[in-house]
Amino acid sequence: MTEMSTAALPGLTWADHSGVLVVTMDRPPANALNRSLIVGLYTFFTELASHAAPAPVVLTGAGARFFTAGGDIKELEGTGPAEIEGRMRDFHALLVALDRFPRPLIAAVNGHCVGGGMELALFADTILATANAKFGFPEINHGLLPADKGLRRAEYILGTRAVRSMVLSGDLFSVEQAVSIGLVDRVEQADTLLAAAIETARTAGAKAPVLYRALKRSVNDPDDVRDERSLVDTIDAAKAYFEDPAAAALRAGWNRDRISRTAPADR
Repeated sequence: MTEMSTAALPGLTWADHSGVLVVTMDRPPANALNRSLIVGLYTFFTELASHAAPAPVVLTGAGARFFTAGGDIKELEGTGPAEIEGRMRDFHALLVALDRFPRPLIAAVNGHCVGGGMELALFADTILATANAKFGFPEINHGLLPADKGLRRAEYILGTRAVRSMVLSGDLFSVEQAVSIGLVDRVEQADTLLAAAIETARTAGAKAPVLYRALKRSVNDPDDVRDERSLVDTIDAAKAYFEDPAAAALRAGWNRDRISRTAPADR
């Protein structure tokens, strides 16, 4: 895996830290999840999982402000239902790959972790975050919806009441609240976050792989039938909201404002 050309996976880089792979989403200014990055992450995790002894992974974002700001709304401009369906299929496939990744996966959240980024982090075994990290599902305010599989995972980890509040308000919340609800395992200083995540991954990776795989599968409880139902629900919802005038107006408004909020100087 480490011999693959990073040029083949735009917006994604990785480095081997003595047996721990640090995978970095790198799309300035906010590491937004466009379709090529989603497919790249899927490719990375599925290919790595196919190895006899996959390395532990730390997933993080480039820069100091964003783990990832979630889906790239700009990419949706001028697209139609077929494109949004393809994008949602790709994102669902990525979540399935993360759900089934058999080795340690640590999220090193270095800033905003919202929308699709929140969904990615929820499939990590451990989440470490900096004090400036923000979390949430803001889609209702931006004319979008999370993937059904991501919401089911959030409910499984955090509970129905907490997730209901998150998704219906769209409000972001602090790392302190994330710790209190069991989303974040530990807060780290920005300059020690990556080292702490690598050490966490290395410690977990030292466990017997066959046992780690079996226990992780039991805890995550992956289910093909349930996943297919989630995919159908996600696509049906996307078809309903994508051309809805109110949702489209929210996306357009968010797009107009996003450049000032994610200026490169702030990264």
